[in-house]
Parts: sequence; C-alpha cells; structure tokens
Amino acid sequence: MSKIEKATIQDVVQMHHLINAFADRGEMLARPLSELYEYIRDFFVIRQGGKVIGCAALHISWSDLAEIRSVAVSEEVRKQGHGACLVEACLKEAKSLGIPTVFCFTYRPEFFRKCGFADIDKMELPRKVWTDCFRCPKFPNCDEVAMVYRAEAPVKNG
Repeated sequence: MSKIEKATIQDVVQMHHLINAFADRGEMLARPLSELYEYIRDFFVIRQGGKVIGCAALHISWSDLAEIRSVAVSEEVRKQGHGACLVEACLKEAKSLGIPTVFCFTYRPEFFRKCGFADIDKMELPRKVWTDCFRCPKFPNCDEVAMVYRAEAPVKNG
C-alpha cells in the first residue's frame, strides 16, 4: 500500500483534476480550485511516482463534529484499498483531535458502510445543512446519502 501523507500546495491541481473527473460523471460534488487551496490542510493524499492517485479531506465542523469530503481514487488503482486507507487516516486524525463524530454525504454508501459508517437522516446534521448545504446547487434536493461514524467513547478511569 502506498504511503498516505498530508497534501501540499503542489498537489492541489492534481487533486482538482481527480475530484472533478468524478464530479463530471455525477459521482461527487465538484470542488473549485480556490476551495482546495483554502482547505489544503484538510487533505490527505496518496502519491505514486509523483502523481496524486488518491485524496480525501477531514473538515472540522464543530468541537464534536467533522466531515470526510472529496474521497477520490484514480480509476487505474481503484479497488485496491486506497480509499479505505484514506478514510482511515481521516478517522485517525479526528480521533487524535478528540472529535467523536465524523459524517459524510456520499453517492457511495456501500463503501462507507464497509468503513464503519451508518446511514443517518440529513436533518440530524443541522450545522452542516445550514452552513454548507444551503450554498450547494443541489439544495434543497440533495440526492446524496448522509452517513455517520461515531468513535467509541473514551473509557474513564476511576
């Protein structure tokens, strides 16, 4: 498996092409180049021979809530576990930050179920809906599936 690293400024154009190739087919939401630069610190990438072959972002929404966004893996290396590794890196970062709940909106619910996510009603995520979703061209007729991953509560000693 290839190494997962934090994205750099030099990765942004390749990430943009990768994400928007899927968006052009209606498989994920498009992301403008400016947004990728603005949120570069959210992203993890997998590179192969200097080429970005996968990316995913963990975007913090609130003290107890984060979103996994823009999980994309190049067609030529799909079905090799790269996407699951990217999601795992996002979940690990959320845990290290003390964020117990991670959600996503997706057209690939089966993939996220395999990663431990469960379906949830969009209205259970009001912060997301009223801070991001209302700006989306698909609002209010979102056709993505809302899913959530809840980390186990830490065990308290004593």
